[in-house]
Amino acid sequence: MNYELDHIDVREAITKLCEGFPNKYWQKCDREKKYPTEFVSKLTEQGYLGVLIPEQYGGLGSPISVGAAILEEIHRSGGNAGACHAQMYTMGTLLRHGSEKQKSEYLPKIAAGDLRLQAFGVTEPNSGTDTLALSTTAKLIDNSYVVNGQKIWTSRAEHSDLLLLLARTTQKESVKNKTDGLSVFIVDMSTVLNKSLRIKKISTMINHSTTELFFDNMLVPVDNLIGEEGKGFRYILSGMNAERILIAAECIGDAKWFIEKASKYASERKVFGRAIGTNQGIQFPIARAYAQMRAAELTLKHAIKLYETGESPGEEANLAKLLCADASWAAAEACLQTFGGFGFAEEYDVERKYREARLYQVAPISTNLILSYLSEHVLAMPRSY
Repeated sequence: MNYELDHIDVREAITKLCEGFPNKYWQKCDREKKYPTEFVSKLTEQGYLGVLIPEQYGGLGSPISVGAAILEEIHRSGGNAGACHAQMYTMGTLLRHGSEKQKSEYLPKIAAGDLRLQAFGVTEPNSGTDTLALSTTAKLIDNSYVVNGQKIWTSRAEHSDLLLLLARTTQKESVKNKTDGLSVFIVDMSTVLNKSLRIKKISTMINHSTTELFFDNMLVPVDNLIGEEGKGFRYILSGMNAERILIAAECIGDAKWFIEKASKYASERKVFGRAIGTNQGIQFPIARAYAQMRAAELTLKHAIKLYETGESPGEEANLAKLLCADASWAAAEACLQTFGGFGFAEEYDVERKYREARLYQVAPISTNLILSYLSEHVLAMPRSY
């Protein structure tokens, strides 16, 4: 195994940073549905949200394994990187497919923390994960695209300066290839907010700062089109492997947090005159969760290695996301069961992390869709949808 992917120095630095944001900080944010502004600002100040941006644009030019290490350690320390992780992978669309003018204008400001690129407008109420069915339109009139429509589950829009937006520039009926006709734009939300762009909060079971977006004749300059018109779906797909890898790393961090928490509690909590961890009914679920985590972690490291050597690890990235999400959920179940009634109390953080871990069975892609991908593209079975 390629142990240089571990980046011990980065992990230690993140752990130290997270010590300044103890459990009570995250409890307060969760209770008040508050964005962790202070935490995100500290990560930005120390350059961690710009690690994947090339040095020529003001970032550190680090490989994806560094980004994965950062996100994993945030979650292993009891925090939640969901407030800022999108900046690592949404930036990739701009970096790979944007013009030199766009990259020079936006990437240095993102790396410096002067601008936040946290919002990714793709999903719609009537399309869900069927991205090709989206109906938000962008019509070119003179030197601007006029955008009309709606997005949902666009997280962090209220706390982002820029929005990466996928919209239909050619009607579905008018394209030869069903993947054509969608285009990607970078939107400066400060110029349109509360005018032609309206943001509505969505209250959810976790503190994820997610929203609905409503576009009413929103003007986007033609210069803000990323790449070629009509090729946006391909551009979005090209960043999916990185997204899967980075989210999988967060799941591993959560699994490690749950396992450590459960093991410690099982060793200290006494019932009937002895530690509950002496009972195999407590031991075995935690040990099995650990085994699942380690197997998933090795799969993730393999996906990272392939990605960093220039491969396109679609199978491995999807496997990593699937297995790591399952490992974190198994660890969450074992931890909550170990804590019993105390696991439902806010002060122990188990219930908060339990709710947060459940998200990754659904987002940013459902585990069932990963199984469909594996069935069709790896096992050559008939397409199921």
